[in-house]
Amino acid sequence: MSSEVVEEGVESNGNVENTKQHHHVEQVSDHPSGRTGKKLSWQKLPRNDSLDIESRSFHKSSHASRGPSTSVIMHLAFQSIGIVYGDIGTSPLYVYASTFTNGIKNNDDILGVLSLIFYTITLIPLVKYVFIVLRANDNGDGGTFALYSLICRYAKVGLTPNQQLEDTEVSHYMLELPNNNRVKMASRLKSKLESSSFAKLFLLLVTMLGTSMVIGDGVLTPCISVLSAVGGIKESDSSITEGRVVGISIAILICLFMVQRFGTDKVGYSFAPIIFVWFAFIGGIGIFNFIKYDSTVAKAINPKYIVDYFRRNKKDAWISLGGVVLAITGTEALFADVGHFTVRSIQISMCSVTYPALILAYTGQASFLRKNNDLVSDTFYKSIPHPLYWPMFIIAVMASIIASQAMISGTFSIIQQSLSLGCFPRVKIVHTSSKYEGQVYIPEINFILMIACVAVTAGFKTTTKIGNAYGIAVVFVMTLTSALVVLIMIMIWKSHILLVISYVVIIGSVELIYLSSVLYKFKEGGYLPIAFAAVLMAIMYIWNDVYRRKYYYELDHKISPEKLKGITTGKNLARMNGLAIFYSELVQGIPPIFEHYVANIPAMHSVVVFVSIKSLPISKVPVEERFLFRQVEHEELNVFRCVTRYGYTDVRNEEEPFEHLLVKRLKEFIVGGFLTSQRVVLNDKTEEKMNSGEGNEFNGMQEGGDKEKVVQEGVKTEVEMIEKAVRGGVVHLIGESEVVASKGASIKKRILINYAYNFLKKNLRQTDKVFDIPHKRMVKVGVTYEL
Repeated sequence: MSSEVVEEGVESNGNVENTKQHHHVEQVSDHPSGRTGKKLSWQKLPRNDSLDIESRSFHKSSHASRGPSTSVIMHLAFQSIGIVYGDIGTSPLYVYASTFTNGIKNNDDILGVLSLIFYTITLIPLVKYVFIVLRANDNGDGGTFALYSLICRYAKVGLTPNQQLEDTEVSHYMLELPNNNRVKMASRLKSKLESSSFAKLFLLLVTMLGTSMVIGDGVLTPCISVLSAVGGIKESDSSITEGRVVGISIAILICLFMVQRFGTDKVGYSFAPIIFVWFAFIGGIGIFNFIKYDSTVAKAINPKYIVDYFRRNKKDAWISLGGVVLAITGTEALFADVGHFTVRSIQISMCSVTYPALILAYTGQASFLRKNNDLVSDTFYKSIPHPLYWPMFIIAVMASIIASQAMISGTFSIIQQSLSLGCFPRVKIVHTSSKYEGQVYIPEINFILMIACVAVTAGFKTTTKIGNAYGIAVVFVMTLTSALVVLIMIMIWKSHILLVISYVVIIGSVELIYLSSVLYKFKEGGYLPIAFAAVLMAIMYIWNDVYRRKYYYELDHKISPEKLKGITTGKNLARMNGLAIFYSELVQGIPPIFEHYVANIPAMHSVVVFVSIKSLPISKVPVEERFLFRQVEHEELNVFRCVTRYGYTDVRNEEEPFEHLLVKRLKEFIVGGFLTSQRVVLNDKTEEKMNSGEGNEFNGMQEGGDKEKVVQEGVKTEVEMIEKAVRGGVVHLIGESEVVASKGASIKKRILINYAYNFLKKNLRQTDKVFDIPHKRMVKVGVTYEL
């Protein structure tokens, strides 16, 4: 007698969301009479869904139950000063010079610009990011893809059909939704997104654009920060030429990118004290200038001066907003780098150190300019008391290097997220800290950023031209982030409609005004980040589009259980001792490449495990919840399916080799499944004997002991089967599918698949590089799909 858990929709239907589980187990009898017709309640039987056993056995991860201690938060708050705020902290180097490019025409214009700077810093970095956007983190991780992943978990807007019901059992996958009555608008918006293919694609493209612009920030931030700091050396020696300043800047940039391999953790500890001293200096000098030159600039807190500024200067005032917006450069790093730290630590460091120091610095510079209108082009260095010039120059150069670090770290984080969600070609992710999660280094991206920074610095030469390009990247990212946050406010947070409208009217309108201003300088360098983003978006879209096409092809041509039995029981197929791990991207079913393999090599190992590597739209998946197993029908074949789930910030190469971890989890799955099925069978036999009066109480007790003995022996036999296969040798079979456009395909499709995608694939890492797969036991199986 044997038993099976009745399961519908997993193999027969490509969409696993249709999976249904009956609330009983049907007994299949070897007796000629057929089925016994008995049904056992799930209350009496441990649930044994084979795609669910792992997540239910280890349901909740303990690591998420407790937040970091106060000492750790303060520790991270200090460290974040060196990583997150370098960019926004060095903005005083060039903001006034970039705003008054044609000089100061009216002394009260300084009050108007100071008022603009004060309210811009208060509204965007402080109110929007620190107190609103940081709340939209994905279990501690930030960035454009974190927002997208939240939306994907709440609404079915993903374009790849690899969702599974079991995914919702992962710790932190389900969102903590507010319990209120404002659900009508949220449900309507959710339904529209889920039913519109255009909306899904548009949402993905918006996310890609935001990602591309953040990477653009990672290119331009080092250029403008280092150039503006090094340019201060001309104050002490007027004979130093612009070419020499550019040369020194390029040398510093190369050194900066070379130290990235040491990791955010080590770099952050060395940078935090320097930036802390920088903020103390610019804040202190600001107070000094405020007292010495003109303390009446404090009245700029009145927004009336903004109105007067626009009345006097009209179009010129609107154009000058492109300079004012540079006061909030690097703000996106607050969100992108939150995964390196915590929300609370960033809020503490921003409110207690960064924000006060910046306001004091800009106020002091405004006081200085009120008495020295003609020195606006070199405001920062001219406003420094003479005895502090050289100390400030040295700290400024060091701070500019750190400013670059903020966006480089953010770039690494956001590329890691897009890579994991199938929107970026494979690159190597190096986790640089064993103490703090989320701190990564990407060698290929680091090299590309270095080349791009050197080229931009050598080509543009001045901070004014780079500033024109920089503003577009900064405001574009902020605007896209606001659009995604509004979706989250409506659909997930279910915020009151008045709060949503207030956010759109106040924050959204300010960002759109700034965006219109920076776009005015498109021809003067603004084209650079847009061109850079266009190239990145093209790469991301090509990779994602062909990835989806290939997935759909494999889904349509997957091998059914009946076909698998026919293949594996063929007369020409030899079964040999050993364990074969067959890698593919298909989550539902067995990929068609296996049939191609057997047709060319008519041999199959005694145990075969089809492994699908799947990225969930969540930051982390605990190791104990990572594996989902299912034994394919016809149990005598010893064929298993395994979905290995990762979050977009998870380490792919664990400390324990992937092979060992998979075998250990497979044995746990077999033990759990066998114990459950055998106990059902033996309980049924006992119940039948007792009902027929064949046994007495003593015999029942005797049989109870025999039952456990039978179960334990059965478990031992099943485990030995796996161990014997492992001793026979483990082979890693990697499905390397080439794709070509089908005959008769359009020119656009042929260019997309035959040239663009295949060019990217040939020049990037292969699967065995992403995972720790031993080369001596690796076999690549190639097949060509016509899409």
